Amino acid sequence: MKSVEVTPVEGRKDRKEFMELIWRLYKSDRHWIPPIRMNQEELVGFRKHPFYEKNTCQAFLARRDGQVVGRIVGIINHAHNKRYEEKRGFFGFFEAIDDQQVANALFEAAGKYLKSQGMTDVRGPCNPSLNYETGTLVDGFDSSPTFMMTYNPPYHDRLIRGFGFEKTQDMYAYNGNVEMLNTIDPKINRTVEMVQERFNLQVRQVSRKNFGKEILLFLKIYNESLQGTWGFVPLSDGEVKALGMSMKLLINPAATSVIEVDGEPVGVGLGLPDYNPIIKKIDGKLFPFGWIRILLDRKKITKMRIISANVTPEWQRWGLGLVLLNRMLPDVLAIGITDAEFSWVLETNHLSRGSLERAGLVPSKTYRLYDRTLSDI
Repeated sequence: MKSVEVTPVEGRKDRKEFMELIWRLYKSDRHWIPPIRMNQEELVGFRKHPFYEKNTCQAFLARRDGQVVGRIVGIINHAHNKRYEEKRGFFGFFEAIDDQQVANALFEAAGKYLKSQGMTDVRGPCNPSLNYETGTLVDGFDSSPTFMMTYNPPYHDRLIRGFGFEKTQDMYAYNGNVEMLNTIDPKINRTVEMVQERFNLQVRQVSRKNFGKEILLFLKIYNESLQGTWGFVPLSDGEVKALGMSMKLLINPAATSVIEVDGEPVGVGLGLPDYNPIIKKIDGKLFPFGWIRILLDRKKITKMRIISANVTPEWQRWGLGLVLLNRMLPDVLAIGITDAEFSWVLETNHLSRGSLERAGLVPSKTYRLYDRTLSDI
């Protein structure tokens, strides 16, 4: 068998080959959606991104006979290790041909890099953290991913496990359709009514007039609400600012909710149109004309990804998440949305999973995160 050479990504040529590999690997896969190129260059550390103001990474390429056959990034998330008192590295942006030798060489190179930086364990894939795209698709290959969700061929799971990784957590995507509204358990509607009657709630869209401040409010409650969530690390101030700026261009206020109790915001809900069909048309290129295509075509989008229904910890057991989603419903129907994906939901998040499943939804896709020790690398 021909040998595999893995080298760090160091120059412009390497960075270009790193980015272009996925277009070659997925060129015949009708379900693959190309990444927004500039955004991915930021997330892998090739351009400035606030995640890397305090964190570090190293990208690698695998070559056989001079041809690039795989890629990976080793990532050190210092905020994670401080929060959980661990020495855990991460891997992300893994892509390879269906070849265990290639995969092993990539994982070994990333592992040695992480170990040289004092890490004892590795988790992934995280691109570059749980606040962005994460997980390996292991079930649900019959359709394209929704906006900001990962996609990969079925053999990735085998290659990752083949290097000794073991599952640490699964995440689910739930699909819903407008036709399911007639079959929703009446208890859910009664729960929404009871909560609204019991507390002095005001539920509304985000304000267009104060859109910038409202996005920052969403991200603030996002950080507060997920404090007890497995693996969660709050967004940094820089990440909040950067995400806030990008979300201004992506959000339709119809798919937003804010709950206030006695005038105090305690919950936010957010859905984003599934821009992926448009991103596929523009091949991930925003410039010079990609943004124009997005702006012209977004009113034609009929599917939405419900990213979050976040409630501050002291209010999380009162069903306010259902109230957030209930507020959105008539508005998103009015703009032509017929399908929604609720993603992602941790397998250990029994409260959210129970609410979705009581509404008749079933998982449509499963994504997996893996752990491995670095002791034998």
